Amino acid sequence: MKQQGFEDRFSPEWGAFERWLERRGKRADADSLPDAEVPRRYRRICQQLALARDRRYGAAVIERLHALATRGHHVLYGSRAERKSRFAAFVFDGFPRRVRAERRLVALALALFFGPLAAMIVLTGFFPDIVYYLVSPEGIEKFEHMYRPDAARLGRYPEANSAFFMFGVYIWNNIKIAFQTFAGGLLFGIGSLFFLLFNGFFLGAIAGHLTHSGHFVPFYSFVAGHSALELTAIALSGAAGLKLGAALIAPGQLSRKQALVVAARGATGIIYGAASMLMLAAFVEAFWSPLTEVPPGLKYGVGVALWVLLGAYFFFLGRGRGD
Repeated sequence: MKQQGFEDRFSPEWGAFERWLERRGKRADADSLPDAEVPRRYRRICQQLALARDRRYGAAVIERLHALATRGHHVLYGSRAERKSRFAAFVFDGFPRRVRAERRLVALALALFFGPLAAMIVLTGFFPDIVYYLVSPEGIEKFEHMYRPDAARLGRYPEANSAFFMFGVYIWNNIKIAFQTFAGGLLFGIGSLFFLLFNGFFLGAIAGHLTHSGHFVPFYSFVAGHSALELTAIALSGAAGLKLGAALIAPGQLSRKQALVVAARGATGIIYGAASMLMLAAFVEAFWSPLTEVPPGLKYGVGVALWVLLGAYFFFLGRGRGD
């Protein structure tokens, strides 16, 4: 095939690919190249470039095809590296920076959550029956079964038959609590306030009952490994919700809708990070925490190390020269 025939035949494909590169990320026109078609078109352009070089076509054709192949490669394969780069930037810079930027709300959420939790652990030692105001007798029996000293695997429901089953359960429970605590901020912060307090009292009641009823070692050796990630993430979800509520209560010079949109931009950064922490916590909770062959002392050591590392992560990472 002569060069002119080659150009006449394939030039419309090259033009469509060029327009796709130029309009990428913008609203598609009626004649836009569908995204699903792009990888196949890219491979055809690479083949046509090799053919043009082999047949020694003119420099203009070869340079055009070379430019299209280079830009296409950058978009199709370089985008993965860009996504990885953005994810790494969020993990090591954006997330801890955002948490520190909202340190007042984070401190309030931590107090609202961990305060009742600690108080209930203490109170159940003096008033054991207080747990029944928050947990049913059937629920107490279930928790005692999960953390009995002779359990082959700690923290498993009676009906659970594998760690993968519990992994799904923990993900569902963790994400549900985080979503409730975050979305409750849309009720002028009242929902976030309620769920922080309620979960603090509820978890504290269970922990207190198990602490004072002979389940101390099984329970705390189980929760040691994932508590730093899980409990902190719940509090951060509450802080994100409180930010939404604060925008609705005191929108300043903006309308409530505008203030909510602005607040949501900052809150979503926190909730994305909290959700990632909960996913990781669920993995640890399902595959590490239940192991009875691991000495409790080692589990406690790992738990303390994770609390220290998490504190260092939020305190040190993402700081610039001005921080």
